[in-house]
Amino acid sequence: MTGILHLIRERLPELNPKDREIAAFILEQPELMIRMGIKELSEAANASTASISRFCKLIQTNGYADLKMKIAAELAMKPMPETYQDIVAGNTLPGIVSAIEANHIHSISDTTRLVDYRQLEAVLELLQAAGRIDLYGVATSGIVASDFAQKLIRIGKRAQAFTDPHMQITSASSLGSGDLVIAVSYSGETPEIIDSVRCAKEGGAKAVSLTRYGPNTLAAAADIALFTSSLESGMHRGDMASRIAQLHIIDILFTALLSQQFDEHVPHLERSFQMVNKYRREKGFCQ
Repeated sequence: MTGILHLIRERLPELNPKDREIAAFILEQPELMIRMGIKELSEAANASTASISRFCKLIQTNGYADLKMKIAAELAMKPMPETYQDIVAGNTLPGIVSAIEANHIHSISDTTRLVDYRQLEAVLELLQAAGRIDLYGVATSGIVASDFAQKLIRIGKRAQAFTDPHMQITSASSLGSGDLVIAVSYSGETPEIIDSVRCAKEGGAKAVSLTRYGPNTLAAAADIALFTSSLESGMHRGDMASRIAQLHIIDILFTALLSQQFDEHVPHLERSFQMVNKYRREKGFCQ
């Protein structure tokens, strides 16, 4: 079936100048157009709303809403870029939105393909049994470590994230048998994280690493290594996509832990939710 954008492109030579302006805008920026109301498009294409309505009839659609729906459906069927998209100068806002969407989808899909279910099960057993769970990460990986820590706290786990290298080694020196370290580092080569993991293991704690796929020092030092997709090099792209991949694994672990010990953890989760809401109401914070 011929797509609506192809139909508009075919009709270009026979359109009058005003209709050609409308068509040109739609063809050049379809991702932006489907987010516009008819008045916004009339201003952007320098045409009246009546002209746009006539244009919709001309290309055999049932009005502006129908035109947007057909274009959106066609865009949804466009193949996803096969590689990660890097930051480029002068990209349009719709182009940026599409590139980031593609990068995140690639990151999650590629990471899912790397999942080793036996390793995940082993990590879940450690999480269930651990008396204390300390999480290490710096920079972007520190944000991921903090996210997992707050999730674990909400279900009653004794967890804490450390993003300062000095506090990481201090934490590691106090861990012992029955405790667990989860170390997050995209490169797997962050010296402070590696030193802290080794220190924790010397005291008898178990260690889980979350790094990029492939050989790296942190994965080798850990008892169990989990991996995210190894992205192509890019100026700033890696930080964004790697964070999404790391959070994907964290969410899998948290959801599985909650599901496997549902009756134990859900009361903690519900009480946490209730207490936070009560606090916000008492302090007059917005809901």
